[in-house]
Amino acid sequence: MKIERSMLFVPATKPEMIAKAAASAADAICLDLEDSVAAPDKTAARQSAIDSLRKLDFGERLRIVRVNGLDTPFAYRDFVEVVEAAGDRIDRIMLPKANCAVDVGFAERILAQIEMYCGFSHQIGLEVQIETAAGFLNVREIAAASPRIEAVVFGPGDYAASMRMPSTAIGELDENDRIYGGHRWHAVMHAVVAAGRANGLTCMDGPYAGFKDQAGFETSCRIARAMGFDGKQCIHPNQLALANTVFSPTEQEIAQAERVVAACQAQGVGVLDGRMIDAANLRMAGWVVEQAQLIRTREQSK
Repeated sequence: MKIERSMLFVPATKPEMIAKAAASAADAICLDLEDSVAAPDKTAARQSAIDSLRKLDFGERLRIVRVNGLDTPFAYRDFVEVVEAAGDRIDRIMLPKANCAVDVGFAERILAQIEMYCGFSHQIGLEVQIETAAGFLNVREIAAASPRIEAVVFGPGDYAASMRMPSTAIGELDENDRIYGGHRWHAVMHAVVAAGRANGLTCMDGPYAGFKDQAGFETSCRIARAMGFDGKQCIHPNQLALANTVFSPTEQEIAQAERVVAACQAQGVGVLDGRMIDAANLRMAGWVVEQAQLIRTREQSK
């Protein structure tokens, strides 16, 4: 498993920003060819992404490229040009606005063709973004559509647009959320996590536009973690440390999980601190211990 508590988006047209990102605190770097790149700049963005992937040392960070949507005239060129030239340096391709399993099938087939043609020794993974009404309705089939899929991602901005839900800014809570009696994003976020967990995938929450609003960003991260997400997409380096902290188990949580594991191994179903513990407790605690070990290993490798 790979830790992905924070993913830093960088426009592929900004090589100086990519260089800084490659040395940042992010667990994953996503070079964006889609929304942050204007149509006239798509060709230049592809070449910039290729140059950065081939020249920069990203260390242990996941190297992700977000291609354009399959409903645009840019996506197939993104796959052919960028993956052929730098596919041996790419860990995952992010597929935006995945609407159905057929979309995943297209990405899977073109990647397989390029890998065979170029003779790559590793298989490039996929991250699928659920950010449309169709994606929400089909998330179960999308998440199970290919063994290449390694992560499923919630995209709040395009999802709000697709659903015609009024929203002041991407990922932020506003007066519309205060008016609504519940959590407006609960259904789609829960569906994303459920589909991800059913298929053994990493689950990532979408970005928070107010990069200077640390308190709001922290609240957004904590809501996502409470719902089961593994990490958060970030649009600015000053969001990384907080995301890494929120999506890491605390020392207190680790110590308690280790106690639960020890108690369950010693007595099976039993009592700890006045509460019943059983196999479900062991599974929950086991993931906390495993996550902590993965984070320690990653930090030691820096």
